[in-house]
Amino acid sequence: MLNRPYTIVVSGKGGTGKTTLSSLLVRSFIEMGEKPVLAVDADPNANLHEALGVTIHESLGSMREEAFTRKIPPGMNRHDYVRFRFRQALVESEGFDLVAMGRPEGSGCYCFANDLLSECMTELEREYRFIVIDTEAGMEHISRGTIGKPDMLLIVSDPGARGLRTITRIREIATQLGLEPEKIHIVFNKYKTVTAPVDIGTEFPIALLPDDPEVEAADLAATPVSQIPAKSPARIAVRDLAEKIRSMAIARTK
Repeated sequence: MLNRPYTIVVSGKGGTGKTTLSSLLVRSFIEMGEKPVLAVDADPNANLHEALGVTIHESLGSMREEAFTRKIPPGMNRHDYVRFRFRQALVESEGFDLVAMGRPEGSGCYCFANDLLSECMTELEREYRFIVIDTEAGMEHISRGTIGKPDMLLIVSDPGARGLRTITRIREIATQLGLEPEKIHIVFNKYKTVTAPVDIGTEFPIALLPDDPEVEAADLAATPVSQIPAKSPARIAVRDLAEKIRSMAIARTK
């Protein structure tokens, strides 16, 4: 039994499949009975909701703008109004909830607003077993402290040279933000037999996700990738990864 949520951040260069991995991890944890799961879309180009088959009506970024630029209802202070609006932005679905962080703030100081959002996220996290965060390569939300410090960082890369080079950059950013090296893991997606000749260190990937035609078919049909057949190669590989993560989460409590 987990005494607190286990948080997994999924990062990587755009197009390497991090949103696919994030959605399949959410689905795997649900199937394993580890629900509810909190899915967090921290990528400014939010599309995790599409991969999970739900609709978002508002991001926390737009909610923050609205909550701090408009008059609040009578009888509420700004703090309570932000907490109320935060809950409204949460999308509830079968076995999981989803919150979209939205685009980074524009000009001006949002320190108080971000502190409130961080407080709301901390309170929200207590309700879940696992938290899966789909984030961009720069991980701005982690650097701002909005989504806290994760238990695990999965850096996703396809076998191509550009994706592999991004691994080193993301690893450097993560360690500069205080994440321990042992919590950083590599996942190769769309893997066949080899990768480009790029030095990424000696670490063996925690998972190899095969090139799966079911994933491409879902993308072409504009259907949720998290709902590809249970026996498809990608679903099986991510299920095995989810089992590894659950074992690591349980070991953390001992």
